[in-house]
Amino acid sequence: MSARPFPNGGVASVVDWVVDWVVDWVVDWVVDWVGRDISISDDIPVAGFQLLRHGSGIGRASALALAAEGALVTVAGRTAETLKETVRLIEASGGSARYVVADITDEAQVEKAVQAAVTDTGRLDIALNNAGYDGEYQLTQDYSTDMLDRMIALNLRGVFLSMKHELRHMTAQGSGAIVNMSSGAGLIGVPGFSGYAATKAAEIGMTRSTAVEVAPHGIRVNAVCPGLVDTPMIAALDTDQRTSLDAAHPLGRIARAEEIADAVVWLASDKAGFVTGIALPVDGGYTVP
Repeated sequence: MSARPFPNGGVASVVDWVVDWVVDWVVDWVVDWVGRDISISDDIPVAGFQLLRHGSGIGRASALALAAEGALVTVAGRTAETLKETVRLIEASGGSARYVVADITDEAQVEKAVQAAVTDTGRLDIALNNAGYDGEYQLTQDYSTDMLDRMIALNLRGVFLSMKHELRHMTAQGSGAIVNMSSGAGLIGVPGFSGYAATKAAEIGMTRSTAVEVAPHGIRVNAVCPGLVDTPMIAALDTDQRTSLDAAHPLGRIARAEEIADAVVWLASDKAGFVTGIALPVDGGYTVP
């Protein structure tokens, strides 16, 4: 199946939203979609909504991992070319996908996208919210206010708006699982990244508070907190820099994006059916005191 725009009122039996940012601040969403009978793991609910990060990193790996469980995928975001590439990779691995353009910092677009995704099935079972922007190294006294505002818009407002509209559907149906992509920076101090750490810590607080709110409705809300992940940016570092990053992790290396995706799939599955309100480090021991 070739990449194609998401039609108004399209069928959406499985929905996985992936919010995916890249170094030029492009945000992409990936949504798993099913409009026919498929074979899917018993551990993964049939209808889902997923937000993931990085066009070539965690977000894309998570989209592929969920597609491997049998979900068909619709990609949504600001840049069609990035979305098309994610669609191409999913289809090359035997899955099926399409895309829709949207902006998660705009509440009207978030609401419209969620509604379009669940119009025909009326269900939303999985959500992975992965908006993220870490900015540049700057000491707090020199920190750019514009950079902080951008972090708040993507890391906090975007995730908040997404959960707000996801939960309206999940509460109505009485079930669902949300995974928010936080960071190890939300658990420990990271010099030079105070704004990023603040927004990711706030995301954990929002995750925990929401988990308590919606537990009576059969909805689980958790966060994943990755350490450093092997991306093209990391791969471009020289040998000494890479060795230093690996050594900062007790397991002696940084993570692969697929390892973060595995945690996402587990938290979204019935195998984590009694897990809610946690901030799960997937960081090779980086945040261990």
